[in-house]
Amino acid sequence: MEAGQRINVGFFTLLLFVVVSFCWFYRIQSGQNWDKSKNPTRLSQRVGSGWGPICDSFFQGKKAFLWQGEPSMALPVRDGPEPEYCSKLEALLHYTRSPLWAEEVNFPLAFIITVHKEFDTFQSLFRTIYRPHNIYCIHVDEKSPGLFQRQLQQLQGCFRNVFLASRMEPIIYGGISRLEADISCLTDLLKLKAKWKYVLNLCGQDYPLKTNLEIIRHLKTFKGKNITPGILPPEHAKLRTKFVYKQVLSASNSYVIRTKKHKSSPPHNLTIYFGSAYYALTKEFVEFILKDQRALDLLNWSKDSYSPDEHYWVTLNRIPGVPGSMPSATWEGNLRAIKWSDQKDHGGCHEQTDEYGPHKSKTEGKAADLIPGYTEPQHSMSH
Repeated sequence: MEAGQRINVGFFTLLLFVVVSFCWFYRIQSGQNWDKSKNPTRLSQRVGSGWGPICDSFFQGKKAFLWQGEPSMALPVRDGPEPEYCSKLEALLHYTRSPLWAEEVNFPLAFIITVHKEFDTFQSLFRTIYRPHNIYCIHVDEKSPGLFQRQLQQLQGCFRNVFLASRMEPIIYGGISRLEADISCLTDLLKLKAKWKYVLNLCGQDYPLKTNLEIIRHLKTFKGKNITPGILPPEHAKLRTKFVYKQVLSASNSYVIRTKKHKSSPPHNLTIYFGSAYYALTKEFVEFILKDQRALDLLNWSKDSYSPDEHYWVTLNRIPGVPGSMPSATWEGNLRAIKWSDQKDHGGCHEQTDEYGPHKSKTEGKAADLIPGYTEPQHSMSH
């Protein structure tokens, strides 16, 4: 037993030595500046050796994910996206097939898209929602394969109004990392000082049920209010903020576990609400989130709760006097149509083909037609 442990320790020590040696060699050869903070709205456009992100993480004191098992280092070396790729992608963008309305141009939106897999599915979403006057922040799960990350780098390199989040989180379902991914993009959006009226968050497996213009007209009916559907927590949701939860990140599985320790009371005597992780927020409310001490303290308090993105936004938006707040709101304004996998009577999701080509997230049914938002096949959907 002890001999086996010594062999394992020796193997990992040798592996670490090889990685460190290679990174030092890579650094010397590339002559790169390893401080990415000078350009907070873009990741490096260099698409070279797959060791780049690993070595970057090592020299910056961050986690490096070596378990993806993908030969990303075999990707071709290029300084940016191929012109042919950008031309083909731009030709597929939906807005190029119909004229833009002045109402759309005068009401720009920001989108946060969190992705971790299935580049083709994400690309289908992107082609549909892209407009040249909007702005798009893409957060990539830090654990996602190198090839997937490079595909996204190539895509964002084709557009001036599309960027990758400056800070990437390893996403763990039900953990604080999902909320921190949105915070990262919101921070970047404010740094850009771009003009946008509302920011909406999506996941990479979403697909829109309404056009950009229809979404804008729906948002206008709220007259500058934030849309954060939710209510006081039902019994089953109270445990999420009653006990301390811990994130577990490993090669085989990533998850959140509940401990026996009770959480402290919420800061500033805030009443905790329960609702959707998806929202439509005004720029003034985003500034409040990133600067107001109540919002900062709630974020810190939420770090060891379960699925904090389902209480954070709605709780802050119920505070009277906050920019765009709706203290007495409930579920109105819901922006999403979701078919849950445990609802066996809906028939699932099926690939559809429309005038723009195939996509996998089409939702059928009268209920979905009434909701001006997105359908979410991720996690909860059967394909």
